[in-house]
Amino acid sequence: MPEYRKYRRTQVAEMADWEPDFDMTGVSVSQVDWEAGSPKEGDKIAWNPANHEDRWLVAAAYFAANFEPV
Repeated sequence: MPEYRKYRRTQVAEMADWEPDFDMTGVSVSQVDWEAGSPKEGDKIAWNPANHEDRWLVAAAYFAANFEPV
C-alpha cells in the first residue's frame, strides 16, 4: 500500500455553494460521495483557478472540517 503523507495547502480554494439547480455537467463526484447522497445541501463545488473546466464536489463534512472563509 502506498504511504500517505500530510500536506498543507498553500493556496486559497475557490468554491461555490451547491444548490438544487446547479449544473453538475463536468463536475467530478467520487463514488463514496454519490453513495452518501451527494450532491446535497452544504456541499461545495470547487474549481481549479487555472482551468475552470476542472471542477469537483467537496462534501459538506469535509468542507466543515478543513476550510474556513478568507
